[in-house]
Amino acid sequence: MPTDDKTAHATQILELLWRHSLPAKPGTRGPKPGLTVDDVVAAGITLADRDGIDKLTIRAVATELGLRAMSLYTYVPSKDALIVLMVDAVAADIPIPADLPVRERMIAIATQIRTELIEHPWLLEVSPWRQVLGPARMRRYERQLTAIEGVGLSDLAMDRAIAVLTDFATGNARLAVAAAGAAAQLSDADWWAVNGPLLAQVMPAGEFPLAGRVGTVVGEHYQAPADPDGAFDYGVATLVDGLLADA
Repeated sequence: MPTDDKTAHATQILELLWRHSLPAKPGTRGPKPGLTVDDVVAAGITLADRDGIDKLTIRAVATELGLRAMSLYTYVPSKDALIVLMVDAVAADIPIPADLPVRERMIAIATQIRTELIEHPWLLEVSPWRQVLGPARMRRYERQLTAIEGVGLSDLAMDRAIAVLTDFATGNARLAVAAAGAAAQLSDADWWAVNGPLLAQVMPAGEFPLAGRVGTVVGEHYQAPADPDGAFDYGVATLVDGLLADA
């Protein structure tokens, strides 16, 4: 794509993201259309939540809205642009109470990210690199910074703390989503009933004494291959304690 076209495309996406903050352009008066960009974005989110990001196409969203595919380009220029708008739209608008202890505020940062990803698993399939920042994501970043300002971290360290908490929450959410998907097909108990005896037959127990011992303990405790919720609670608390120790 030529540079001028890239600039025009980027400008269009930013204007769509910040559409509620920008003044109306000259010549836009007149009857309001029966559909808005917000409606298109909401339909895209509904489709992605239900069917996954792989099923998200301009045609599918148009069908969701009862429209022809070409008419949707009146509202969004491309599927990529629509995804950018969707990512911003689902950014949680949940305040972090200022009266919470700082440790709890930092845990809340990670918890909100994890919850958002579990509620919208398709976000895990969208590259986080060079994501265009829209109003909802910027407001969330502002709230996150406000939650940890004044604890003794430099500006750079505050940003890195948020990044580390986000990365941890994202990795754990990926495991939680995978666990939920697997359980929907076959329960952990049924999976282990089949695979447990087979593993006992093929794995030389003497070669893996620690793995065998620890695996037995955690398997009995979790009743599953892993415990995403418990791992999150333990991990985020340990991570926050480490971050605060450097403050």
